Amino acid sequence: MAGGRPPRPGVPPSGQSSGAAPSPAPISQYSGFITVDRESGRALFYWFFVAQTLPSRRPLLLWLNGGPGCSSVGYGAAVELGPLRVKRDGNGLEFNRYAWNQEANLLFLESPVGVGFSYTNTSSDLNKLNDELVAEDAYEFLVNWYERFPQYKSHDFYISGESYAGHYVPQLAELIYDRNEDSSGKFPRINLRGFINWVLIYGPSPGRKPRNGRLLRFQGLLEFAWSHTVISDELFRLASRVCDFRHYRWPSECSVAMDRVFRQYREIDIYNIYAPKCTLMPSSPTTRMGAGGYDPCFSAYAEEYFNRAEVRRSLHADAIAGDNRRWKVCSDSILRNYNYTVLSVTHIYLKLISAGMRIWVYSGDADGRVPVIGTRYWVESLGLPLRAQWRPWYHRGQVGGRFAEYEGLTVATVRGAGHLVPLNKPRESLVVINSYLSGLQLPIRR
Repeated sequence: MAGGRPPRPGVPPSGQSSGAAPSPAPISQYSGFITVDRESGRALFYWFFVAQTLPSRRPLLLWLNGGPGCSSVGYGAAVELGPLRVKRDGNGLEFNRYAWNQEANLLFLESPVGVGFSYTNTSSDLNKLNDELVAEDAYEFLVNWYERFPQYKSHDFYISGESYAGHYVPQLAELIYDRNEDSSGKFPRINLRGFINWVLIYGPSPGRKPRNGRLLRFQGLLEFAWSHTVISDELFRLASRVCDFRHYRWPSECSVAMDRVFRQYREIDIYNIYAPKCTLMPSSPTTRMGAGGYDPCFSAYAEEYFNRAEVRRSLHADAIAGDNRRWKVCSDSILRNYNYTVLSVTHIYLKLISAGMRIWVYSGDADGRVPVIGTRYWVESLGLPLRAQWRPWYHRGQVGGRFAEYEGLTVATVRGAGHLVPLNKPRESLVVINSYLSGLQLPIRR
């Protein structure tokens, strides 16, 4: 298990002056590798930030990004909810006033192997990646990480994430729950209390009606595109007539119609339909991009930053001798080769809700890729008793979003946010995570 040493507390791990905005508390941080399989040489990279205040009393929150193949360091830590965000042009870090380590001890994990700095010495591992292996490796990571940081073993533990982490998160939660319930004594107990997750609907749940799966995902995508005037009435009627989204193999007429739907997004960002689209070319200078506090070229800046040799050294991410891989925010090869072996997490939600876990799901209402329409269909299909109807929640006198409460499940939207909620709406996302971790309802008064 290499690494685990702290960059100098209170400064970004750049090896140079930080240039960061003053923080209300020193930033105590650790990074390195945890070996999850010694035989194959698989090791996962993490970046851990101690809570800014009262860390001995705060829970531990694990953050995962999806893809599959996208980095939790490049997205979650460096551009969304971590205390240190990459500056425009990738030249250093700056303090994030809305970092989630105000509420929790915050752990970012690059998973699976092949993502970001995480690696394997057995190249065939990269062709075997599937949902079960990813969950098992993440579990092994946690067990070994706790050995390195034993002071957090007694803390309440929560998991959060976005995009395909809509699968990673509940799958890992179920594995932890099952191992905790194992009476053989083979597995250490992890103090899992629940998860708050961005929902990805993918495939039907075993033994449940087809409407619980793929139909809801693509039906929601099609209805969102039509209701937000991305596509015409004619195209909506055509796709609705020729597509039966319950089937994995679409007839050619459906494939053609859905290709036309996705083509309408070429000039806008499907992940946030109201945000500017990055027009940065690979050879262009990364300057003067974005407006209104949001910069759509964030991934280019992250790649510029994390490929700097001094940054890799400071993060203890240069542990692999002779490794000259270019760090990427997302790995196209993992996305192409990933084996989707768990087609639905519906049964996991129902199982862990019954077990009394604290479970929330959230969604940006401007996300066209996995729209809240499909999420609402999926939640309704769970058949949970409704405790409180959809209603607004507030932040600074304005509607921050809307939420509904079911028995065992809270569903929330963040108004004006897209796929990356903490990036688009940092203040509001901090309200959401504060309410969740505190066990409180979202604020319903102005």
